[in-house]
Amino acid sequence: MFDSVRKHQKILQLVLMLFIVPSFALFGISSYSEFMDKETDIVKVNGKPITAQEVDMAAKRQAERVGGNVQIAQSLPFRQAILNELLQQRILGFAVSDLRLQVGKQELVNSLQKIPQIRALYREDGSFDDLRFKQLLASNGMNEEQFYAGQSFDLKIQQLVNSVARTELASPKLSEIVSSLYETERQVQTLEFNAKDYLSKVNPSSEELQAFYEANAKLFERPEYIDVEYIVLKADPKEDSKAFNEKADQFANITYDQSDSLKPAADKLKLSIQSLKGVTRGGAPGVSKDHPLANPKLIQSLYGDEALKNKRNTEAVQSSPGVFVSARVVTLHPAQIRPYQEVAAEVKRQVSQRAAEKLAIAAASDKFTSLEKDPKNSAGFSNASWISRNKPGNLVGPSMDEVMAINADKLPAVVSISNPGVGTTIYRIDQVRQPTSIDAKVHKAQAQQIQALAAQSEFSGFMAYWRNSAGVKVINPLKTASAGSAGS
Repeated sequence: MFDSVRKHQKILQLVLMLFIVPSFALFGISSYSEFMDKETDIVKVNGKPITAQEVDMAAKRQAERVGGNVQIAQSLPFRQAILNELLQQRILGFAVSDLRLQVGKQELVNSLQKIPQIRALYREDGSFDDLRFKQLLASNGMNEEQFYAGQSFDLKIQQLVNSVARTELASPKLSEIVSSLYETERQVQTLEFNAKDYLSKVNPSSEELQAFYEANAKLFERPEYIDVEYIVLKADPKEDSKAFNEKADQFANITYDQSDSLKPAADKLKLSIQSLKGVTRGGAPGVSKDHPLANPKLIQSLYGDEALKNKRNTEAVQSSPGVFVSARVVTLHPAQIRPYQEVAAEVKRQVSQRAAEKLAIAAASDKFTSLEKDPKNSAGFSNASWISRNKPGNLVGPSMDEVMAINADKLPAVVSISNPGVGTTIYRIDQVRQPTSIDAKVHKAQAQQIQALAAQSEFSGFMAYWRNSAGVKVINPLKTASAGSAGS
């Protein structure tokens, strides 16, 4: 893995960009502290924990880098991505330590001089502005020791990455073979057996319809919804910003302190209590994007235990600049199965569709059996067209895979593909050819993709080795952050 053959290094480094975020830029060297309660440990690497607090802090910092959206920092997918980054940094840190990698003084100096913010600190006479340098570090919450340690660590990581990059990747010959497979064209005809063409042949009885309804009652369930009331505080363009901020504080405090009603806040700030019915977990029906109840965080709060079960006001949410809203649940309408009479038409549609699909599949099966005995018979098929993986036409997914898997030495041939919910399509393949011309750009792009996939596979194996060596152990599952933890 550490052979000194420097090939395909740029490709691998591009792939690694998907995995590695420099520790100094995103997490800081402080991510490697070891003081935390065991209850908050999420993962341990070489016996040292990554904690929920570290994930919270890193998620908040990264959210600020992409726009300061606290809701993003609290979401589980975002926090999982952050945890993955932290975990990878820890594993690489373990590898750096285990391999005893070192960074020379001159190498560190050369690296620092490539940083634009550092280069800007050199005066015209070539001297370095040490005072501004310390001020820059202080503004980022660092001292010189932390900064140099972070840069040194990143250089060691680069050494590690480069050692993997030196490994020989996929050969050009392999790229040529794969590209040839993508370019090879096959002449294809289709014969479709669609359920819609058999609907006229089905007529389910009332007993069949009733039996289907009873066996599939969940399909006809009306989801739960709530009726809510809410108040909105909007900034007046003519109003002093300080005065509005005071009102916003009052709004938040009153709706929280007197959480069993919106009336106290409405009376104090002279706001009208508005109402809206039929709000689902997916949002408020028929409202514009700028409507106060279009805010996902507010909807989530309305379906939280405090609002839904205890009928408390939601916290004050800033739905847009200068607009604050608080809401409460007036009535909860639980999920319920809609009466048969109400859904009779939909029941008949679904039963008929399924019955027609069965007829289509049966007809296709009979035809396919016949064609296997006489694949030269093209009666009923569509006009022939040339397709390839580079030019798939209407063929996608399993259809393309099955058509391309047919042995070119045994043509003509047929293959049957099921389309759940629709029916079945039979494909007839009778010729294979190489294209008369090749798109050089596509050819080059495919070669680069193959190289990148090989590099990614190499890096995955590399990380798996060090993950095992570092004794990575999952302690507690990662959870969605509370509002307080993400915003602290």
